[in-house]
Amino acid sequence: MKFTPRDYQGAIIDHQVLTSRCNVWAGMGTGKTVSTLTALDFLLNVMGEPGPALVLAPLRVAASTWPAEVRKWDHLAGLSVVPIIGDRAAREAALAQCAQVYTMNYENLPWLRLYLEEQGKPWPFRIVVADESTRLKSFRVRQGGERARALGQIVHQHVDRFINLTGTPAPNGLADLWGQAWFLDSGARLGRSFSAFDNRWFATKKRHPNDQYGEKFAMPHAQEQIEAALRDITITVKAEDFLDLPPLVENVIEVDLPPSARRHYRDMEREMFTQLAGGEEVEAFNAAALTMKCLQAASGAMYLDPERYGEGKWIEIHDAKLDALQSVIEESAGAPVLVAYHFKSDLARLQRAFPKARTLDSDPQTIDDWNAGRVPLLLAHPASAGHGLNLQDGGNIIVFFTSNWSLENDQQIIERIGPTRQAQAGHNRPVFVHRIVARQTVDELVVARLKTKASVQQTLIDAMRGKR
Repeated sequence: MKFTPRDYQGAIIDHQVLTSRCNVWAGMGTGKTVSTLTALDFLLNVMGEPGPALVLAPLRVAASTWPAEVRKWDHLAGLSVVPIIGDRAAREAALAQCAQVYTMNYENLPWLRLYLEEQGKPWPFRIVVADESTRLKSFRVRQGGERARALGQIVHQHVDRFINLTGTPAPNGLADLWGQAWFLDSGARLGRSFSAFDNRWFATKKRHPNDQYGEKFAMPHAQEQIEAALRDITITVKAEDFLDLPPLVENVIEVDLPPSARRHYRDMEREMFTQLAGGEEVEAFNAAALTMKCLQAASGAMYLDPERYGEGKWIEIHDAKLDALQSVIEESAGAPVLVAYHFKSDLARLQRAFPKARTLDSDPQTIDDWNAGRVPLLLAHPASAGHGLNLQDGGNIIVFFTSNWSLENDQQIIERIGPTRQAQAGHNRPVFVHRIVARQTVDELVVARLKTKASVQQTLIDAMRGKR
């Protein structure tokens, strides 16, 4: 296909060419992949800058999305791309090939560093692109994520250009930005260390006198100052700036827990312990485990202690959410429905209640069947249904059987069928997002927290708009 960049895509390309280390915060479906490849093609094949480039991305995106984009556009015919994926032999063979752009999943970064050291070879990649750069948010210089540390050891000595790509720069709040920004400027803008960043813009409030850790929150001046610090290296693009998007309709479907399930929920909430009808005991040993047990109870099944009852054993305590989902399916009048679940027990119960449902797996045929309208009900975990998957042809209805705390996963799975992709595919139809929420449970807290996270991130993105 012939590539005719939109104005905003031209701005992305210019920003990447003119700013050697930069952020590109572009929403899903805005074409940031082809824009970045166009910039790389210009830098490597026109300007003659030294390469090659390494693109880091989630596995499925590294394996298929980036190579597919090169094959798709005629102006990229002279750009060679090789994925570094598979087993060790396949990765070594890929590195032995001569290419201008290599793609690799983040998980293989420690292996790559070790392999190069074993071979006595210097770091060869003069340009690094971090697709979904929030994967680097855990970087802490001396601690944090192993993958980010492996990259941090060489990024300011052997890398000339570094590009962060994401549509969700701060999915869990402003604290997510430091790790990503460090790879661009070694901490010049947000602090040389995470502790310096944390001490400058965050404070801790104790929830009770004996609280050892407290609750972290951003100080009133934090957002404005962080935005100002990053503005010169950041460009932001939103889909609604250039597409006439169909509406996104959000709906909360409230269900009441049956009396027995409510009793188990209250026991767990108050005592961190409950005894089920068959005598099985469920216990939480800390606050995090308690939150998870309460989420399980709200969804309809509780996991038992693996040491006493065996790994992965759970018991159903109610089917209120299954009944609510049945109503949604009936009201959809035959239209396909995408269902997001969280726990393996959710999946098992959904499969039992809806035998015709299909589960999103690694088989490409599943996606083809969904998009062709042959799958009435598709079950997907948000963590495995993001970044590059196109499900918009199959339907425009998504139901969250259970919501979880990750804003990034939440937004990613919605956008698989979301307004941007609907518009790009020529479907002028609204997108319906239904959340099944158990009243007076942690479900309500999760949904409220997702909205809070979204508001922080949206404010941040809006502040960066209009730079170009």
